[in-house]
Amino acid sequence: MKRLLPILGFAALSFAQEYTWQLPKGFPKPYVPADNPMSAEKVELGRYLFYDVRMSLNGKTSCATCHRQELAFTDGRPVAIGTTGARHSRSSMGLVNIAYAGALTWHNPTIKSLEEQALVPMFGEHPVELGLPEGAAEFLALLRSDPRYRKLVKAAFPAESDPFTVANVVKAIACFERSMISARSPYDRYHYYREDDALSEAAKRGEILFFDSRHSCFRCHGGFLFSDATVTAETPEREIEFHNDGLAIGRPEDAGKFKTPTLRNIAITAPYMHDGRFATLDAVLTHYASAGTDNPNKDHLVHGFQLSPGDRADLIAFLQSLTDDEVLHDPRFGNPW
Repeated sequence: MKRLLPILGFAALSFAQEYTWQLPKGFPKPYVPADNPMSAEKVELGRYLFYDVRMSLNGKTSCATCHRQELAFTDGRPVAIGTTGARHSRSSMGLVNIAYAGALTWHNPTIKSLEEQALVPMFGEHPVELGLPEGAAEFLALLRSDPRYRKLVKAAFPAESDPFTVANVVKAIACFERSMISARSPYDRYHYYREDDALSEAAKRGEILFFDSRHSCFRCHGGFLFSDATVTAETPEREIEFHNDGLAIGRPEDAGKFKTPTLRNIAITAPYMHDGRFATLDAVLTHYASAGTDNPNKDHLVHGFQLSPGDRADLIAFLQSLTDDEVLHDPRFGNPW
Protein backbone atom coordinates (compact mmCIF):
# COMPACT_ATOMS: atom_id res chain seq x y z
CA MET A 1 0.00 0.00 0.00
CA LYS A 2 2.90 2.38 0.68
CA ARG A 3 3.85 2.19 -3.01
CA LEU A 4 0.33 2.93 -4.20
CA LEU A 5 0.55 6.67 -4.76
CA PRO A 6 3.60 6.65 -7.03
CA ILE A 7 2.24 3.61 -8.87
CA LEU A 8 -0.92 5.48 -9.77
CA GLY A 9 0.82 8.75 -10.54
CA PHE A 10 -1.09 10.76 -7.94
CA ALA A 11 1.99 12.29 -6.40
CA ALA A 12 2.17 14.64 -9.37
CA LEU A 13 -1.24 16.13 -8.49
CA SER A 14 0.53 18.70 -6.36
CA PHE A 15 0.19 22.40 -5.89
CA ALA A 16 2.78 23.45 -8.47
CA GLN A 17 2.96 26.91 -10.04
CA GLU A 18 1.07 25.73 -13.11
CA TYR A 19 -1.66 23.18 -12.54
CA THR A 20 -1.21 20.04 -14.62
CA TRP A 21 -3.68 17.20 -14.59
CA GLN A 22 -2.02 13.87 -13.85
CA LEU A 23 -5.01 11.61 -14.28
CA PRO A 24 -5.28 7.93 -13.39
CA LYS A 25 -5.69 5.36 -16.11
CA GLY A 26 -9.17 5.22 -17.52
CA PHE A 27 -9.98 8.82 -16.58
CA PRO A 28 -10.39 11.45 -19.33
CA LYS A 29 -9.56 15.11 -18.82
CA PRO A 30 -12.28 16.92 -16.85
CA TYR A 31 -14.23 19.81 -18.28
CA VAL A 32 -13.06 23.14 -16.84
CA PRO A 33 -14.87 26.39 -17.72
CA ALA A 34 -12.80 28.86 -19.71
CA ASP A 35 -13.39 31.68 -17.23
CA ASN A 36 -11.97 29.68 -14.30
CA PRO A 37 -8.87 27.75 -15.38
CA MET A 38 -7.30 25.49 -12.78
CA SER A 39 -4.29 26.72 -10.86
CA ALA A 40 -2.47 25.35 -7.86
CA GLU A 41 -2.97 28.64 -6.05
CA LYS A 42 -6.74 28.65 -6.56
CA VAL A 43 -6.94 25.04 -5.41
CA GLU A 44 -5.09 25.86 -2.21
CA LEU A 45 -7.20 28.96 -1.52
CA GLY A 46 -10.32 26.89 -2.14
CA ARG A 47 -9.18 24.30 0.38
CA TYR A 48 -8.96 26.94 3.12
CA LEU A 49 -12.35 28.38 2.19
CA PHE A 50 -13.96 24.94 2.04
CA TYR A 51 -13.08 24.25 5.67
CA ASP A 52 -13.61 27.76 7.09
CA VAL A 53 -16.59 27.88 9.47
CA ARG A 54 -16.45 31.67 9.37
CA MET A 55 -18.10 31.41 5.97
CA SER A 56 -21.46 30.86 7.67
CA LEU A 57 -24.06 33.01 9.35
CA ASN A 58 -23.17 31.95 12.88
CA GLY A 59 -19.61 30.70 12.49
CA LYS A 60 -20.63 27.07 13.08
CA THR A 61 -20.69 25.54 9.60
CA SER A 62 -18.43 25.21 6.59
CA CYS A 63 -18.72 23.40 3.27
CA ALA A 64 -16.95 20.50 4.98
CA THR A 65 -19.74 20.15 7.55
CA CYS A 66 -21.96 18.52 4.93
CA HIS A 67 -19.05 17.11 2.93
CA ARG A 68 -16.73 15.23 5.27
CA GLN A 69 -13.56 13.77 3.83
CA GLU A 70 -13.74 10.56 5.88
CA LEU A 71 -17.17 9.88 4.32
CA ALA A 72 -16.03 10.58 0.75
CA PHE A 73 -17.30 14.14 1.20
CA THR A 74 -20.84 13.20 2.22
CA ASP A 75 -22.18 13.73 5.77
CA GLY A 76 -23.70 10.41 6.91
CA ARG A 77 -27.16 11.91 7.41
CA PRO A 78 -30.41 11.07 5.63
CA VAL A 79 -30.81 14.74 4.72
CA ALA A 80 -28.53 17.73 5.15
CA ILE A 81 -28.90 20.14 8.08
CA GLY A 82 -28.01 23.82 7.65
CA THR A 83 -26.13 26.07 10.04
CA THR A 84 -29.36 27.22 11.73
CA GLY A 85 -30.65 23.67 12.14
CA ALA A 86 -32.94 23.74 9.12
CA ARG A 87 -33.48 20.27 7.64
CA HIS A 88 -33.18 19.90 3.91
CA SER A 89 -35.29 17.69 1.68
CA ARG A 90 -32.27 15.99 0.07
CA SER A 91 -29.14 14.24 1.25
CA SER A 92 -25.67 15.71 0.74
CA MET A 93 -24.11 14.39 -2.45
CA GLY A 94 -20.49 13.23 -2.52
CA LEU A 95 -17.84 15.50 -4.01
CA VAL A 96 -15.17 12.98 -5.01
CA ASN A 97 -14.73 13.16 -8.80
CA ILE A 98 -17.26 16.00 -8.93
CA ALA A 99 -15.19 17.52 -11.75
CA TYR A 100 -16.95 15.06 -14.07
CA ALA A 101 -20.51 15.74 -12.90
CA GLY A 102 -22.84 16.94 -15.63
CA ALA A 103 -25.50 17.84 -13.06
CA LEU A 104 -24.80 19.02 -9.54
CA THR A 105 -27.97 18.41 -7.58
CA TRP A 106 -30.35 15.50 -7.20
CA HIS A 107 -33.03 16.86 -9.47
CA ASN A 108 -32.20 20.32 -10.89
CA PRO A 109 -30.78 20.01 -14.41
CA THR A 110 -30.11 23.74 -14.75
CA ILE A 111 -27.20 23.97 -12.28
CA LYS A 112 -24.24 22.63 -14.23
CA SER A 113 -21.19 24.49 -12.92
CA LEU A 114 -19.55 24.20 -9.53
CA GLU A 115 -19.18 27.97 -9.47
CA GLU A 116 -22.93 28.45 -9.83
CA GLN A 117 -23.75 25.65 -7.40
CA ALA A 118 -21.55 27.13 -4.64
CA LEU A 119 -23.78 30.19 -4.51
CA VAL A 120 -26.75 28.07 -3.40
CA PRO A 121 -25.35 26.92 -0.01
CA MET A 122 -23.73 30.30 0.54
CA PHE A 123 -26.82 32.47 0.02
CA GLY A 124 -29.85 30.17 -0.19
CA GLU A 125 -32.71 30.87 2.21
CA HIS A 126 -35.16 28.00 1.61
CA PRO A 127 -33.63 26.17 3.35
CA VAL A 128 -30.69 27.99 4.92
CA GLU A 129 -27.36 26.23 4.48
CA LEU A 130 -24.42 28.54 5.24
CA GLY A 131 -26.77 31.49 5.53
CA LEU A 132 -24.50 34.29 4.38
CA PRO A 133 -26.27 37.60 3.77
CA GLU A 134 -26.43 38.79 0.17
CA GLY A 135 -23.10 40.17 -0.94
CA ALA A 136 -21.18 38.55 1.95
CA ALA A 137 -19.65 41.92 2.82
CA GLU A 138 -18.60 40.86 6.31
CA PHE A 139 -16.90 37.70 5.10
CA LEU A 140 -15.08 39.54 2.31
CA ALA A 141 -13.86 42.07 4.89
CA LEU A 142 -12.56 39.13 6.94
CA LEU A 143 -10.60 37.89 3.92
CA ARG A 144 -9.03 41.32 3.47
CA SER A 145 -8.04 41.55 7.13
CA ASP A 146 -6.69 38.01 7.56
CA PRO A 147 -2.94 37.90 6.75
CA ARG A 148 -3.12 34.31 5.51
CA TYR A 149 -6.06 35.01 3.23
CA ARG A 150 -4.47 38.20 1.91
CA LYS A 151 -1.55 36.12 0.72
CA LEU A 152 -3.65 33.25 -0.61
CA VAL A 153 -6.18 35.42 -2.47
CA LYS A 154 -3.57 37.60 -4.12
CA ALA A 155 -1.59 34.54 -5.18
CA ALA A 156 -4.69 32.95 -6.67
CA PHE A 157 -5.80 36.07 -8.57
CA PRO A 158 -2.59 38.06 -9.14
CA ALA A 159 -3.86 40.09 -12.09
CA GLU A 160 -6.77 41.68 -10.21
CA SER A 161 -6.51 44.94 -8.32
CA ASP A 162 -9.27 43.90 -5.90
CA PRO A 163 -9.51 40.10 -5.88
CA PHE A 164 -11.61 39.94 -2.70
CA THR A 165 -14.94 39.17 -4.37
CA VAL A 166 -17.70 36.59 -4.10
CA ALA A 167 -16.95 35.53 -7.67
CA ASN A 168 -13.38 34.67 -6.74
CA VAL A 169 -14.46 32.84 -3.58
CA VAL A 170 -16.66 30.47 -5.58
CA LYS A 171 -14.01 30.10 -8.29
CA ALA A 172 -11.45 28.98 -5.73
CA ILE A 173 -13.84 26.55 -4.03
CA ALA A 174 -14.77 25.10 -7.43
CA CYS A 175 -11.10 24.57 -8.31
CA PHE A 176 -10.50 22.76 -5.03
CA GLU A 177 -13.51 20.53 -5.59
CA ARG A 178 -12.36 19.72 -9.15
CA SER A 179 -9.02 18.58 -7.78
CA MET A 180 -10.66 15.73 -5.83
CA ILE A 181 -9.88 12.96 -8.30
CA SER A 182 -10.19 9.44 -6.93
CA ALA A 183 -9.25 6.15 -8.61
CA ARG A 184 -7.30 4.09 -6.11
CA SER A 185 -9.91 1.48 -5.24
CA PRO A 186 -9.30 -2.28 -5.38
CA TYR A 187 -11.37 -2.26 -8.59
CA ASP A 188 -8.97 0.24 -10.20
CA ARG A 189 -5.88 -1.50 -8.97
CA TYR A 190 -7.11 -4.82 -10.35
CA HIS A 191 -8.30 -3.59 -13.76
CA TYR A 192 -5.94 -0.73 -14.55
CA TYR A 193 -2.76 -1.55 -12.63
CA ARG A 194 -2.75 -5.35 -12.82
CA GLU A 195 -2.68 -6.03 -9.09
CA ASP A 196 -4.09 -9.53 -9.42
CA ASP A 197 -4.85 -9.90 -5.72
CA ALA A 198 -6.62 -6.53 -5.34
CA LEU A 199 -10.11 -7.97 -5.88
CA SER A 200 -11.62 -10.77 -3.83
CA GLU A 201 -13.24 -13.70 -5.59
CA ALA A 202 -16.62 -12.54 -4.28
CA ALA A 203 -16.09 -9.09 -5.81
CA LYS A 204 -15.15 -10.66 -9.15
CA ARG A 205 -18.35 -12.67 -9.14
CA GLY A 206 -20.28 -9.57 -8.13
CA GLU A 207 -18.85 -7.62 -11.05
CA ILE A 208 -20.21 -10.23 -13.45
CA LEU A 209 -23.64 -9.87 -11.85
CA PHE A 210 -23.43 -6.07 -11.97
CA PHE A 211 -22.86 -6.13 -15.73
CA ASP A 212 -25.45 -8.84 -16.36
CA SER A 213 -28.28 -7.50 -18.54
CA ARG A 214 -30.82 -9.29 -16.33
CA HIS A 215 -30.03 -6.87 -13.50
CA SER A 216 -29.36 -3.73 -15.57
CA CYS A 217 -27.23 -2.06 -12.86
CA PHE A 218 -24.69 -0.89 -15.42
CA ARG A 219 -27.27 0.76 -17.66
CA CYS A 220 -27.53 3.71 -15.27
CA HIS A 221 -24.30 3.16 -13.32
CA GLY A 222 -21.89 2.77 -16.22
CA GLY A 223 -18.61 4.21 -17.42
CA PHE A 224 -15.52 5.07 -15.43
CA LEU A 225 -17.57 6.77 -12.70
CA PHE A 226 -20.37 4.20 -12.57
CA SER A 227 -22.88 6.93 -13.40
CA ASP A 228 -24.62 8.11 -16.56
CA ALA A 229 -24.43 11.74 -15.41
CA THR A 230 -20.82 12.44 -16.40
CA VAL A 231 -19.21 14.98 -18.71
CA THR A 232 -15.59 15.42 -19.74
CA ALA A 233 -13.47 17.97 -21.59
CA GLU A 234 -14.47 16.19 -24.80
CA THR A 235 -18.19 16.02 -23.97
CA PRO A 236 -19.02 19.18 -21.97
CA GLU A 237 -22.48 19.59 -23.50
CA ARG A 238 -23.60 16.01 -23.03
CA GLU A 239 -27.29 15.78 -22.13
CA ILE A 240 -27.76 14.26 -18.69
CA GLU A 241 -30.55 11.81 -18.00
CA PHE A 242 -32.55 11.82 -14.79
CA HIS A 243 -34.40 8.68 -13.69
CA ASN A 244 -37.48 7.83 -11.71
CA ASP A 245 -36.18 4.93 -9.63
CA GLY A 246 -39.52 3.65 -8.37
CA LEU A 247 -39.43 5.11 -4.88
CA ALA A 248 -42.72 5.59 -3.08
CA ILE A 249 -44.18 9.07 -3.36
CA GLY A 250 -44.91 10.49 0.04
CA ARG A 251 -45.57 14.04 -1.11
CA PRO A 252 -46.40 15.51 -4.53
CA GLU A 253 -43.15 17.48 -4.59
CA ASP A 254 -41.19 14.23 -4.25
CA ALA A 255 -42.45 12.90 -7.56
CA GLY A 256 -40.03 12.96 -10.46
CA LYS A 257 -36.64 11.94 -11.69
CA PHE A 258 -33.27 12.06 -9.97
CA LYS A 259 -29.65 12.13 -11.01
CA THR A 260 -27.76 8.83 -11.03
CA PRO A 261 -25.00 9.22 -8.43
CA THR A 262 -21.61 7.64 -8.84
CA LEU A 263 -21.09 4.28 -7.16
CA ARG A 264 -17.46 5.01 -6.39
CA ASN A 265 -16.98 4.99 -2.59
CA ILE A 266 -20.62 3.92 -2.22
CA ALA A 267 -19.89 1.58 0.68
CA ILE A 268 -19.09 4.53 2.97
CA THR A 269 -21.70 7.05 1.84
CA ALA A 270 -24.78 5.63 3.58
CA PRO A 271 -27.64 6.31 3.99
CA TYR A 272 -28.74 6.00 0.38
CA MET A 273 -31.08 7.58 -2.19
CA HIS A 274 -32.04 11.25 -2.48
CA ASP A 275 -33.71 11.26 0.93
CA GLY A 276 -31.48 8.79 2.75
CA ARG A 277 -34.28 6.28 3.22
CA PHE A 278 -32.10 3.16 2.95
CA ALA A 279 -29.49 2.57 5.63
CA THR A 280 -27.60 -0.25 3.88
CA LEU A 281 -26.57 -1.46 0.46
CA ASP A 282 -28.57 -4.60 1.16
CA ALA A 283 -31.71 -2.47 1.50
CA VAL A 284 -30.93 -0.75 -1.82
CA LEU A 285 -30.61 -4.11 -3.56
CA THR A 286 -33.91 -5.22 -2.05
CA HIS A 287 -35.59 -2.12 -3.47
CA TYR A 288 -34.33 -2.71 -7.00
CA ALA A 289 -34.78 -6.48 -6.90
CA SER A 290 -38.42 -5.97 -5.96
CA ALA A 291 -38.89 -3.40 -8.76
CA GLY A 292 -39.66 -0.62 -6.30
CA THR A 293 -43.24 0.56 -6.04
CA ASP A 294 -46.07 0.79 -8.56
CA ASN A 295 -45.07 4.36 -9.37
CA PRO A 296 -46.56 4.93 -12.86
CA ASN A 297 -43.62 7.12 -13.88
CA LYS A 298 -40.99 4.56 -12.93
CA ASP A 299 -38.07 4.08 -15.31
CA HIS A 300 -38.44 0.94 -17.43
CA LEU A 301 -35.02 -0.23 -16.23
CA VAL A 302 -36.40 -0.69 -12.71
CA HIS A 303 -38.08 -3.99 -13.49
CA GLY A 304 -37.04 -6.29 -10.67
CA PHE A 305 -34.84 -9.40 -10.67
CA GLN A 306 -33.98 -12.49 -8.67
CA LEU A 307 -31.00 -12.61 -6.31
CA SER A 308 -29.89 -15.59 -4.30
CA PRO A 309 -28.27 -14.87 -0.91
CA GLY A 310 -24.90 -15.68 -2.46
CA ASP A 311 -25.48 -13.35 -5.42
CA ARG A 312 -26.53 -10.57 -3.06
CA ALA A 313 -23.35 -10.98 -1.00
CA ASP A 314 -21.22 -11.00 -4.15
CA LEU A 315 -22.85 -7.84 -5.52
CA ILE A 316 -22.23 -6.05 -2.24
CA ALA A 317 -18.62 -7.23 -2.26
CA PHE A 318 -18.23 -5.71 -5.73
CA LEU A 319 -19.73 -2.40 -4.61
CA GLN A 320 -17.38 -2.37 -1.63
CA SER A 321 -14.43 -2.85 -4.00
CA LEU A 322 -15.14 0.62 -5.45
CA THR A 323 -13.94 2.34 -2.26
CA ASP A 324 -10.75 4.38 -2.48
CA ASP A 325 -9.57 4.33 1.14
CA GLU A 326 -6.72 6.74 0.46
CA VAL A 327 -8.94 9.61 -0.66
CA LEU A 328 -10.54 9.53 2.79
CA HIS A 329 -7.37 10.82 4.42
CA ASP A 330 -5.38 12.30 1.54
CA PRO A 331 -3.76 15.46 3.02
CA ARG A 332 -4.27 17.38 -0.24
CA PHE A 333 -7.99 17.36 0.45
CA GLY A 334 -7.83 17.70 4.23
CA ASN A 335 -8.54 20.53 6.65
CA PRO A 336 -5.66 23.06 6.53
CA TRP A 337 -6.80 24.84 9.68
